[in-house]
Amino acid sequence: MTFFLKDKALEQLGTQILEATWAEFPNLARNQIALTWIVYDPPVPVNTGGALSAEEFWKHAVRGFNYRGVERIYPASVVKLFYLVAVQEWLETSMIEPSAELDRAVRDMIVDSSNDATSLVVDVLSGTTSGPELPPGPFETWQFQRNIVNRYFRSLGWQELESINVNQKTWGDGPYGRERAFLGELMENRNMLTTNATARLLHSIIGGVAVSSVRSQGMMSFLKRSLNLANLTNEEENQVAGFLGGGLPQNAQLWSKAGWTSQVRHDAAYIELPSLRPYLLIVFTEGKAHSKNRAILPFVSRQFVTAISNLT
Repeated sequence: MTFFLKDKALEQLGTQILEATWAEFPNLARNQIALTWIVYDPPVPVNTGGALSAEEFWKHAVRGFNYRGVERIYPASVVKLFYLVAVQEWLETSMIEPSAELDRAVRDMIVDSSNDATSLVVDVLSGTTSGPELPPGPFETWQFQRNIVNRYFRSLGWQELESINVNQKTWGDGPYGRERAFLGELMENRNMLTTNATARLLHSIIGGVAVSSVRSQGMMSFLKRSLNLANLTNEEENQVAGFLGGGLPQNAQLWSKAGWTSQVRHDAAYIELPSLRPYLLIVFTEGKAHSKNRAILPFVSRQFVTAISNLT
């Protein structure tokens, strides 16, 4: 059972949006897109500044729609959301010590989506480092340590997290040495997420219950995006143009984490529009041609803006 309630009105709207998307992009196959949409009806339980306890927050039923929301998909940089939460948990429980350098890496991992920064964060979380291949014994120990983030998310007991894998660094050119061996010969151990899993994690952050209300608010500050095109100095790296933020009006507010490679283009976003219900939208797309298409996610986003405007 998912953390959101199925809703006929949202299902009808979501299905219409998918059909419009396939009509607009006929080469996008039905199995090359996955999405989860959560609508926050009043009284809105998220972005409250930590007003609700975790116990009270999880009592609030939310309605949603998903399409292929349980399909495991390579997440690219969306996985950094999970490392963001994990590092805050480690700091909160004194498993690691705070430092200016770790703060810089966490910020750059989310704000700029830096892979180099993510490498340090994963090292700190797991107590491992990259390097040459290891003998069998030490490599087995190394692999166990690298799976600590997986074990943490399993411990939460959320059904949506049962099938995910979050134990790999993110790369530019790709892994070498022990990192390549850890991926597996067929890369069967690469990171994998679902849109439902991503939605639940982001839901907990914006709900102020990821680790603690103070830490959740700190995480939200990293995820806040400007929609002012004048501020988007880097066309490809800004995580707005070509993603869900690219389909929003200028008076919207956006908190998001995008991810893209030569094979995928994803975004995970929480969106607020004046006088309308806030909503959470996770969209994953796959396929070499579609990963380069900067029009798909903004198109989908515009459809959801219209849908939320018409929702009663």
